[in-house]
Amino acid sequence: MQPLNTLIDADTLARRLNDPAIRIIDCRFELGDPEAGEAQYRQGHIAGAAYAHLDKDLSGPRMPWTGRHPLPSPDALCTTFGELGIAPHTQVVAYDSGNGMFAARLWWLLRWLGHPAVAVLDGGLTAWRALGLPIATTTPTIASCRFQGVADHQQHLDANAVAAALTSTSSVLVDARANERFEGRVEPLDPRAGHIPGAINHPYTNNLGADGRFLAPSQLREQLARLLNGHPASRFISMCGSGVTACHTLLALEIAGLQGGRLYAGSWSEWSRDPARPIATGPAHN
Repeated sequence: MQPLNTLIDADTLARRLNDPAIRIIDCRFELGDPEAGEAQYRQGHIAGAAYAHLDKDLSGPRMPWTGRHPLPSPDALCTTFGELGIAPHTQVVAYDSGNGMFAARLWWLLRWLGHPAVAVLDGGLTAWRALGLPIATTTPTIASCRFQGVADHQQHLDANAVAAALTSTSSVLVDARANERFEGRVEPLDPRAGHIPGAINHPYTNNLGADGRFLAPSQLREQLARLLNGHPASRFISMCGSGVTACHTLLALEIAGLQGGRLYAGSWSEWSRDPARPIATGPAHN
């Protein structure tokens, strides 16, 4: 079967639940309660799913100069993926509670290391439960393996590269945070409120329908092409608070058939940490 590299629906996953070539990863997480996701996993998860913790497994160590969820080192990430039982030809399916914001982080990290056979469960565990599909409470025994990946560092940028890109009118920096955070009206998590001057606000929830699933590819393409304003998708730089929901927008780009977008991994939590970096508040002026 052709590898899946964007989305999978609950019906399709249910039919392939016993396929040994598939590894399911539960990515549930709550920013305000970092242990809640793992506790929810123990209470019930899709059968056969392993758990990946955003802070412990899908992020590197936080330093004074980094954002809240820095990228793990490629070597550490390869070790994590091997412990999760992801072999070279494994089809990975990632899910979270519903909208895909945490599952998309795993999706991006696997692709960063050269493993394209990864899909996000559209609608997450909410869609799975809505169909009355089975929930397991036993933790599966995962046979670890050797995951070999090579990071493609062209897929992400640091703060200096973002600042340099913004001196050119051909780059499009898109911030996936909620509008009130982008405009600086509230800031519950990071040192300063506001946004990077020149950024465009496109909350990641705009990628979703009322049912919590991704919009149709044609709808996503229309939205995202409007943001690109004639520029190629390779000029799209995705950011958010800490490099997590930005991956959701990169997944939306891929679903829309617009390849080549890049991640500002440190995002606002890194940018706002340095008082020398400029910030803007209020609506974007583009």
